[in-house]
Amino acid sequence: MLIRVTASTILLAALSASARPLNDSTLATVYDKCVVNNTIALTFDDGPWIYMNEISDLFTDHQAKATFFISTDALSPLSPLSTENNDMHFADGDNYDCIYDDKVVQRLRYTYKAGHQICSHTWSHPDLNTLDAAQIEEEITKQDLALMKVLSMKTRFLRPPYGNYNDLVRQVAKNLDKDLVTWDFDSGDSVGKSWQQSEKLYTTKINKHPQTLLPLNHETQVNTSRILVPWMIRNFQAAGYELVTLAECLGLDPYVSTGPFSPRDNTWDC
Repeated sequence: MLIRVTASTILLAALSASARPLNDSTLATVYDKCVVNNTIALTFDDGPWIYMNEISDLFTDHQAKATFFISTDALSPLSPLSTENNDMHFADGDNYDCIYDDKVVQRLRYTYKAGHQICSHTWSHPDLNTLDAAQIEEEITKQDLALMKVLSMKTRFLRPPYGNYNDLVRQVAKNLDKDLVTWDFDSGDSVGKSWQQSEKLYTTKINKHPQTLLPLNHETQVNTSRILVPWMIRNFQAAGYELVTLAECLGLDPYVSTGPFSPRDNTWDC
């Protein structure tokens, strides 16, 4: 049923996920699939973790690109996060590691300079649907500031934790120059599937040979990083796909702005 929207209902959209503004130009675009034929954008959430440079090198060695959705201040990858549907997702960073730590900065700069794409996954990995506008803005802007300090860039893309968003999230994201990104295939690595099970899921997908694919993986999973990634690269390339960044598979620019790296200062603190 279509709902006629008035000025008052537009205001209510900021308070309720069920109210949908008529003018979608006020909402961030949501991408859930690639659009450039014969491309796959393999994405990795919840870093920067200790396997990031290994993943970067594997892709670089095979003339391929990866995309990483980065969070900053979350739980240890050894501790699960519970979502509303009781799925288990592993977190993005480590309570003992801050995005400004030397080793984390090294990982990010190494991967970024290799030509892989870095995107936002919020500051602390909350379910954005549970936050008000000010809290959503803080989650996005704090992570934007961290990435600007470390990489001197502002990313165009945000993946909301758990893939959850509503119109308020989209509205705030739009105001902050963000497009939202979800996925059209989940490897299941964050919900307890073994690498063998993930391979089976991917094999089924390869055999169907879709025109494009935008899969969700997690770099915090050792078997994803060291077993599944080499397998994916080998098998997707053998099937004739080009492994590209998210921006390349969408035909869009990856960043709002970029610049030379900045030196560390006393504001680099979580």
